[in-house]
Amino acid sequence: MPIKDVFLPLVGQPRGPALAAIATCVAVTADLGARITALALEEDVFVRPKVIIPGDLDPPEASGSRELSDVQQLLNAFTNAASRANIRAQSRSGKVPADQMASILAEHARFSDLTLVPVRPHDSQTERIIETLLFESGRPLLLCPEQHVDELRPEFENVMIAWDHSARAARAVGDALPILQAASSVRVVTVADDKTDAIVQSGTALVDHLREHGVYASFETTKGGGSSIGKVLGSWANSHAVDAIVMGAYHHSRLNEIVWGGVTKTVIGQPPCWVMISH
Repeated sequence: MPIKDVFLPLVGQPRGPALAAIATCVAVTADLGARITALALEEDVFVRPKVIIPGDLDPPEASGSRELSDVQQLLNAFTNAASRANIRAQSRSGKVPADQMASILAEHARFSDLTLVPVRPHDSQTERIIETLLFESGRPLLLCPEQHVDELRPEFENVMIAWDHSARAARAVGDALPILQAASSVRVVTVADDKTDAIVQSGTALVDHLREHGVYASFETTKGGGSSIGKVLGSWANSHAVDAIVMGAYHHSRLNEIVWGGVTKTVIGQPPCWVMISH
């Protein structure tokens, strides 16, 4: 299915990297030829009224020098980027309880083909939102690493598929087909110290399947060498100038708690480049 409708959640503080990530996400949407909808949310918290002592200077609110809220700054960055890109865009905002924010974002994400998520490195709020979006939206995510935003390209010319022969990886490949079909180079990569016949057959079968969709990919393996698979994938992506990684999200349950697999935890915590991830 083509990607025609994109969702962009906006939360957190409007720092420089966050604002740059918003512009980059809009640029990716423009490259896809899609519409983008932004939803900016802030926590609905009780603020104790200020006590004004007679004779004090007027508060900033009364003097007209009130600063823009975080949400408004995020929305302004989005609106300006969408205007420059000349794409169809709409935005909404609201205040919600902190414990409902992620679920509300997931509900809105269901009405899109893809959700773009700016990622602050190793940020607990971002990781909670990503987790909820993966499990509750039913849509793939495209992670935008804020720490690498100056190096990211909106065009995905060189794409890597992190393949482990799992159902989650197969789902990710299916979700990413429009991106794979537009790429100039697609490489299927499996991390394995031993290149067994089963691994080769699996990778070759995926390459054959992709060819039926007009995607001419190659397959190769890379050794783990004792490092975590997440770090190996990141290093491989960096050394091969990969624009985007396609991968499935691995997790398991423990005492009703979601525990991410090591690879997923590493990539979600600090994506090395664009990462399209599905569950």
